[in-house]
Order: sequence, then C-alpha cells, then structure tokens
Amino acid sequence: MSRKRVAILGSTGSIGTQALDVIERFPDRFHVVGLAAGRNVELLREQAERFKCTIVTNAQDGAAGLHRVAVESEPDLLLAATDGAVAFDAVFAAVARGTDVAVANKELIVAAGELLMSAAGVSGARILPVDSEHSAVFQCLIGERHESIARILLTASGGPFLGASREEIENASVEAALAHPTWRMGKKNTVDSATLMNKGLEVIEASRLFAMPPERVGVVIHPQSIVHAFVVFTDGSVKAQLAEPDMRVPIGYALGYPERLTWSPFGGGTDPLRLLGAKSELQRLSYDYERPDLDRFPCLRLAYEALDRGGTMPAILSAANEIAVGAFLEGRLRFGDIPRVIERVMNEIDEGELSLPEVRAADRRARALAMEVLESRAAGAR
Repeated sequence: MSRKRVAILGSTGSIGTQALDVIERFPDRFHVVGLAAGRNVELLREQAERFKCTIVTNAQDGAAGLHRVAVESEPDLLLAATDGAVAFDAVFAAVARGTDVAVANKELIVAAGELLMSAAGVSGARILPVDSEHSAVFQCLIGERHESIARILLTASGGPFLGASREEIENASVEAALAHPTWRMGKKNTVDSATLMNKGLEVIEASRLFAMPPERVGVVIHPQSIVHAFVVFTDGSVKAQLAEPDMRVPIGYALGYPERLTWSPFGGGTDPLRLLGAKSELQRLSYDYERPDLDRFPCLRLAYEALDRGGTMPAILSAANEIAVGAFLEGRLRFGDIPRVIERVMNEIDEGELSLPEVRAADRRARALAMEVLESRAAGAR
C-alpha cells in the first residue's frame, strides 16, 4: 500500500498537533509532505525535522507559503486546520486540483461552504469534516440516501456555564470561560463553546456540508459529550455516532478515509462501559439531554438568523464573533456583551450576494464595524 501524502495548514495548533500525533503512529500509512504554521517557528521546525518534511512555511511567507503547502507539495489529503480566512485561497486552489480536504476550519465552511462544496463537486475532491459532530453525521450517512434524512441533531456539551444563571454568564471571567469541562481546544474555540457560538457555527456548517435547510438542523445539550450527533430518518429510525471526547478520533477517521485506522487512542479493552465512552473509574454510565436555552445563550440564536438570511451574513457573523471574542480575551469586553456586539454588526451590514470576493469584503466590513462598536462602547464607559 502506498503511503497517503498529507499536508497540514495550521500544524502547530491544537488540531494540527493532534493530527501529527495520529500520523506518527502510522508511519507505513502516511507521509507528511507539507506543513504550514503561524508564528510558532520553533515547534514548526521540530515538526519538520521529526517528519522529514521539506516544504515548510510560516506566517512570514504569507499566502504564497500556504499555497506552496496546499498545492505544490502535491498532497493526496490537505488538512485545513487554521483559524480565520487566511487559508481560503490555498484551500480552494487545492480543491480545484482535485485534492481531498479534511476541514477543521469553521470559518471556511461557515463563510464559504456553499462555494467550497460546489467547487468540490466540479473537481471531484472530497470534503471530509473533522469537527467531531460533523464527522459523526458523515459516518451516520454512509450508505444512506439524502432524501431519507429527516433531521440532523448536533450535540453540545453546554460548556462551562451550562448550569449558570444569566447574571453569572453576563459577568463571567476569562478563566471561567476557558475552563471547558470536556474538550481540549484553543482559546477562541473554547470561548465559542462557552457562548454556544461554536454550536451555532456548526449548525451553519452542517447545513452547508450536508445540504440541509436550517429548520432540519437541530441542537441538543449532552454534557457527557459521548454521542456526537444523531441523524433522524424519514422512517423514524435514528442513528448516532459515539466515541470518547477525543479529537484524535475524528481526525483519524478523516486521515484514513475511506478506511478506518486500527488503533486504540485511549484504551478500552473489552469493558462495555469503557467502549461506550465511560471513564475507566466509572461503574455506571448514563447520558443526559436537554434543549439549549437561547435566552441565556443568544449566540446560537444569532447563528440561526445568519443562516436564514444567507448570502454573506454567515461570514459577517463569524468575523464579528472573532473580533468580539478577541476583545473578551484581552479584557476589553464583558462576556455577556459578546453577542451584543455581534448582533449590532449583523443589524448594520446587509448580506451580499455569495461569491469569494464578496465573502472577503463582508469579512473586512464586519471586522471594521466590530472594532468601531468596541471603540464606541469603550468611549461610552469612560
């Protein structure tokens, strides 16, 4: 069996490092041919040496560096694991040449998912979701007909503020927002989990990836984070995908697709509860579910509104959220004001027609307006 050539955009981030951890376990299956990172040059150098990779770029190389890794390294599979819009052009270039793309970049699918899926349909490239929820849906749909899907249900852990009051949420500290009970993620994604914006963005992603209208993509709170998604079919049957909350599982699935890797990332043996996701010390395993509270977590409501409005509005939502979350992490915005900044930006910018230039323009306008909103709020507080 020839080794699959893999290139990674965002190799020093959370997803990138975990992907390399999986790849390292299968030296006969994978060959790392390209690595792109931001400013963590020391770690990037160590990764390049460890995997004997010669096409390596960082933030100083700009868009040309991302293109080199995505296209000139000639990968069989590109893992898109950067945040934001910086890698959009590189990913679209890879898709145009028919390269399969494992997507772990929410902004890419949220802002330009329809365009990406259309481009993949033309070139024959496969878009493989890496988010645990979308990987779960993807796995549940194998062998099923699209017209048999009644509804997709994504699960959410509820984040660190699941049982918190509205007042506690309004005034939550950065430390509290970053104390995620289940997943290990970067700071921005962890804050998005605390606001439930991550789930809102995932609703938009699911709609794009699986060609489902907004009203047929739902969310259910599941604190154990073992069931990652449900698919409800027209005959009343329901499929679910379960696994311990470890991102190496969906990453490994995307890397190995269409085959499954043979490995045990966290053990389990033959113990039935352990195999169903229980921690090793538990003697009893139960799953809890509840509806999300849109009053306490308005970011989820805003995501549905952006999806309903369509066009470039999801890109506007995503960009405004990124600015607001950044301000919160820097101590310049209260946690409870994150959705207020986003909503104001959404109300003051009209959604445009969907094209890659319009997506970029909407992203710039939303960021600029979000910064203006932050400055006006700061001036009003003085």
